[in-house]
Amino acid sequence: MNSPRGRNSLVLMILILIVAALVLQFRGSANQPERLAFNEVADRIISGEIARIVVDDNDLEVIFEDGNTALSRKEPTKTFVEQLLDLGVTSSDLSTTIIKLEIKEPSDWNTIISLITYILPALLVVGLIFLMLRQAQGSNNQALSFGKSRARLFTGDKPTVTFDDVAGVEEAKEELQEIVEFLQEPEKFIALGARIPKGVLLIGAPGTGKTLMAKAVSGEAVVPFFSISGSEFVEMFVGVGASRVRDLFDQAKRHSPCIVFVDEIDAVGRQRGAGLGGSHDEREQTLNQMLVEMDGFETDTNVIIMAATNRPDILDPALLRPGRFDRRVILDQPDMRGREAILKVHVKGKPLEAEVNLGIIAKSTPGFVGSDLENLVNEAAILAARRDKRTIGQSEFEESIERVIAGPERKSRIINEEEKQIIAYHEAGHAVVAHVIPEADPVHKVSIIARGMMSGFTLALPEEDRTLISRNKMKGDMAFMLGGRAAEEIVFNDITSGASNDLERVTKTARSMVTRMGMSELLGPMVYGQKEELIFLGREISEQRDYSENIAEKIDAEVHQLVQEAYERAKEILIKYRAQLDAVGQRLIEVETINREEFERIFSEPVQPKNGGTPVLISG
Repeated sequence: MNSPRGRNSLVLMILILIVAALVLQFRGSANQPERLAFNEVADRIISGEIARIVVDDNDLEVIFEDGNTALSRKEPTKTFVEQLLDLGVTSSDLSTTIIKLEIKEPSDWNTIISLITYILPALLVVGLIFLMLRQAQGSNNQALSFGKSRARLFTGDKPTVTFDDVAGVEEAKEELQEIVEFLQEPEKFIALGARIPKGVLLIGAPGTGKTLMAKAVSGEAVVPFFSISGSEFVEMFVGVGASRVRDLFDQAKRHSPCIVFVDEIDAVGRQRGAGLGGSHDEREQTLNQMLVEMDGFETDTNVIIMAATNRPDILDPALLRPGRFDRRVILDQPDMRGREAILKVHVKGKPLEAEVNLGIIAKSTPGFVGSDLENLVNEAAILAARRDKRTIGQSEFEESIERVIAGPERKSRIINEEEKQIIAYHEAGHAVVAHVIPEADPVHKVSIIARGMMSGFTLALPEEDRTLISRNKMKGDMAFMLGGRAAEEIVFNDITSGASNDLERVTKTARSMVTRMGMSELLGPMVYGQKEELIFLGREISEQRDYSENIAEKIDAEVHQLVQEAYERAKEILIKYRAQLDAVGQRLIEVETINREEFERIFSEPVQPKNGGTPVLISG
């Protein structure tokens, strides 16, 4: 009766019994003959009107001489004859020659009907109580199952994810291949005295495929797979998390060999003693129980604990020591070849046009992780369907890149001509500065069509992936980000609020160069300030100042100098290439979007600015 079908069957049976009892009761009470008082029966006997009397326990059925019938009832304390004699009926009146008396045996069916009449209401009440209890147990008020594990079990008989479905992380797959071999052939390792790692910690940025990789290991090994999130252990009741940990590990041992996957383990694996609850914190008790259970595994248990996190720096050291999570697999952001392999996985089963080049798409998406690329392919398919196409083309993929980076276009947004001109020259300033500075990334697209929260955008993408960023590159990027503000000042002799996000990014970059990367010539190669996370304030980050007020003033001065140098550099470039700035700005006002080829063509064919360098204000 655990399933909804079983509960529905029980309710149906109760309803049928109620209807049957009501039908029997109504049938028994329908067309009832006349009822007589017992003294009236005695009077009718004396007058000779009754031909026969049928006695059924205390009920009487009276048949008259004319064939009519009537019902009556005697007192249960005396017999029928004794009560008649008390009412003045003589023995001669009761002689069998005058009245026939018929005594009926008690009927079993009447007994059953009586039992049903009395028992059915009780059964109905019990059934309703039972259903209410089952409903309460199925809801969040599972008072009797708090300590049970919430892990979802996948049997592994029909794996849906294997290593073929994971791309761009070849080194991680090689690391996890031996886990698969151990689960398939543990005897090979045990014979050599090898001890497989009990815990494997998957570390990577959000979207790099940590959960997908864990499922792929289970699919390759064809073993049961327990999946649970770290937050599902902790409840408001003390001891529930520890109880669930014990239950999870007990289930894992019964299904050995198997894999237990704990997603977002930092929810319970944070460093102990850092919260407000002290040593009696429920989360810390859960972590302590997990540490004990991982130590309790024997060599022949064949249970692998896999966990995923993007915050390995906040995990408790006891969780990372050898014997627990002693194998760490890094899932980094994929390079260009990795992104192309991931795209090939996600486009399987999707109709693509012949000219679609996944290599160009991979080159145009630096910094994208697996989830971003999956979203990109999905957006391209949605765009193709919107355009009533049967196949997905290169234009849909290029459009989806911009949708993922900047958001969907907002063509319905109405702006006046003056504001449109300001936005056009702002974006043109970004593009011109990026094109002139050799360290900056090449411009791929410039648009004044609003996307997401941006009024326009300049898309500059690197030609190749890089892991190290030089000081000159960072200075060039700062000048590129300030190109829009510089263009506004040069062209309109005024500034607007459109550069607020650019200023925020530039300031953050300059401060990181001075305090975190040691790129200041005045302050030298040192790190200033230790960042600490305040756990009880969520994502609040505090900085412990380990430097004097004098150093703080120098840091502020260095940050200001770096930002000012970048701004002056951007202004010098735009003044020198004012003709190109005007040409790009006017072209943006006309067509709203310029791609890389058209931008480079405009830049290589400079035109003289009109009105001595002052742009012409276009009226409606």
